[in-house]
Amino acid sequence: MPDPIDLLIEAKWIIPVEPANIVLENHAVAVDKGRIVAILQQSEEKIRFAPREIARLHDHVLIPGLVNLHTHAAMSLLKGFADDLPLDVWLRDHIWPTEAKHVAPQFVHDGTLLACAEMLRGGVTCFNDMYFFPRATVKAARTLGIRAAVGLIAMDLPTAYATDIDDYLSKGMAVRDEFRDSPLLSFCLAPHAPYTVSDRGFEKVLTLAEQCDVPVHLHLHETRKEIEDSLKLFGVRPIERLRRLGVLGPGLIGAHAVHLEDHEMQLLIQHGCSVAHCPSSNLKLASGIAPVASMSRNGLNVGLGSDSAASNNRLDILQEMRLASLLAKGASGQADAIGAHCALRMATLNGARALGLDKEIGSIEEGKSADFCAIKTDDTLLAPCYDVASLLAYSAGREQVSDVWVAGKACVANGTLLCCSTIELKNLAILWQNRICS
Repeated sequence: MPDPIDLLIEAKWIIPVEPANIVLENHAVAVDKGRIVAILQQSEEKIRFAPREIARLHDHVLIPGLVNLHTHAAMSLLKGFADDLPLDVWLRDHIWPTEAKHVAPQFVHDGTLLACAEMLRGGVTCFNDMYFFPRATVKAARTLGIRAAVGLIAMDLPTAYATDIDDYLSKGMAVRDEFRDSPLLSFCLAPHAPYTVSDRGFEKVLTLAEQCDVPVHLHLHETRKEIEDSLKLFGVRPIERLRRLGVLGPGLIGAHAVHLEDHEMQLLIQHGCSVAHCPSSNLKLASGIAPVASMSRNGLNVGLGSDSAASNNRLDILQEMRLASLLAKGASGQADAIGAHCALRMATLNGARALGLDKEIGSIEEGKSADFCAIKTDDTLLAPCYDVASLLAYSAGREQVSDVWVAGKACVANGTLLCCSTIELKNLAILWQNRICS
């Protein structure tokens, strides 16, 4: 007798990511109770399983759900608000004053709702966030059913959310304690950056991270100015300061890491750190081009992030895949620097590994959560297709994402978001645009 299961997904191609560099043709994935129970040839499925639902994706490639390793989701409400400015001017004169005026729980909830909708429609099933009022982030993520690694932001600067490092950490840990058993939520401690957190602040963050066994997510070596300021204030570059404080370690996720000297890259590798590479944001803010080819070649774990919609305008990891690969080739002079399969791994399993979630998500393997993205390949814009991994990395876009599942639950079907009204989202965006511009 065939085993009853919840869902069977048939696909023309499946790229499981692990094992590496494999493409399965005319296979199916069996899902029950939100988990993958088998990957098998379609000719075997009727013998083994009796699914309650079948998704037939015979013109599609099925991949693991994409992981956005660095973003500030609520800032979707500031998309396009202050473009074409250098980072320090953008932050000091535009973003920070606007946030000081408007950021509150409702701002965070509504902005995160918009961001989650955009990410799901682009095949992202997990995002690593860093922003104020994380309880509002949790609420929005749960509404749309997306997986979230919620950053518990901490800094020494007072904001509408908290007054000092102790207040940030106290409020953040309260949110973690409240939602720690939610199956789609995990947590990171998120000291904003070396230039906004004191040595004492990092010591407190490190103590909590060790006690709670959670990653530490921060901005790191994003700009040359950040490094120059660190040399003036501390006498060393930020990575060396963090090394001395004991912050470097397997749980550290450094966002950007654009300006690295060779010995600093080796420090990150030796300590088992990860990097969230954000190519679009780094280019848009003229921060530079991270040495990703060298990072990858030397074994540093590199995932992909969008950064915020305010500094990127798109929360689109498929686009980041293409750009990361092309920039690595151009900057290194090596056409094989970041190949198609490597780019997909950066967008999936590497991000999951950075978050400590690689046993749960990031690849299509038996026992893992059923987090998937299906991309329709019969669009003439993608034809012809000689290599489906190449098609994903260099040709396909989020407009070809047709179906998305998180823990076996459909969140997008035939390109339509299932958990929230498009009209509602448009109205939210217009409401906040009017408030911010008034």
